[in-house]
Amino acid sequence: MRKEASSMYELRMKRIYDDIAPDDGQRVLVDRLWPRGVKKDQAALAAWPKEITPSAELRKLYHAGELPFEGFAATYLDELEASAPAHAFAQECRRWLEEDNVTLLYAAKNTEQNHVHVLRRWLLHAMGVSAR
Repeated sequence: MRKEASSMYELRMKRIYDDIAPDDGQRVLVDRLWPRGVKKDQAALAAWPKEITPSAELRKLYHAGELPFEGFAATYLDELEASAPAHAFAQECRRWLEEDNVTLLYAAKNTEQNHVHVLRRWLLHAMGVSAR
């Protein structure tokens, strides 16, 4: 089902452990590490751009409790802004969103304070799309 040209599909987020849904559209794993218990051939991924995930150093600081989420988010935004692969991925997302939904997949148990919320906000900004 194609939407009219002026509107875009949705940029969604969900855990990779949730069931695959027909309206997921382009499924993109946005974790640096492969999630435990998930078989690669059953993940139905369009992409796994590890280079747009938080740096290993940043991830370790946050998970060790040495950095509050606000500091993590601010540093991750800086990493994304300075990353050519992240900007290229934003353009790819924009192309996908013209045709279908894009679902950003992650493994974190904490569904409220994780890097995917930061990434989604940055992608929408980089694509020039207002958050919905």
